[in-house]
Amino acid sequence: QVQLVESGGGLVQPGGSLRLSCVASGSTAGLDKMGWYREIGGSQRRLVASHAFASGGHTNYHDSAKGRFILSIDNAKSTITLQMNNLRPEDTGVYYCNAQRFTLTTTTMYWGQGTQVTVSS
Repeated sequence: QVQLVESGGGLVQPGGSLRLSCVASGSTAGLDKMGWYREIGGSQRRLVASHAFASGGHTNYHDSAKGRFILSIDNAKSTITLQMNNLRPEDTGVYYCNAQRFTLTTTTMYWGQGTQVTVSS
């Protein structure tokens, strides 16, 4: 099992910055991917940024996050940070920390409790 606890959300003006942090505990060593998703108005959660650890590692960003957001994960897979810069009103939503473990036939998803980000003047 893996437990994820987020922090760092809040209200910020357009153009401002926020730093989201997620502390992971439990069986983190075997995780294959970690990242952040955003949920807007109870709809489906959509990827913001993720990092896959296989084959030297690869970080993937949603097009809207490229050039503005930076995903960081420590070597122990215990802390996931999303630095969000130049925030826009459309970045508003509940941000969820995510971790995934793959087998040949299944993907196990772990989620944090979510943290609200509101971008508004």
